[in-house]
Amino acid sequence: MVNKILKVGDSAAVTIPKQVLKEMGVRIGDKVTVTYHPETHEVTLKSLKPTHALISDRLARLTMRFVDRYRETLRQLA
Repeated sequence: MVNKILKVGDSAAVTIPKQVLKEMGVRIGDKVTVTYHPETHEVTLKSLKPTHALISDRLARLTMRFVDRYRETLRQLA
């Protein structure tokens, strides 16, 4: 994938595709670290969210999906 570097004020920005954000478990406004590796001319992006927060978010989404899918059945069982 090829992206263009954009000017944002006195800085620069590169857009990150939605799917990559989803796979990283980050959202707009989350904090990340950006590291430049001069030997390879690569930039890495790392989420500052603790791993347990990523797992908790995923577990919460899966649980809500399950509840939404089986809401009526769960009501009857209760």
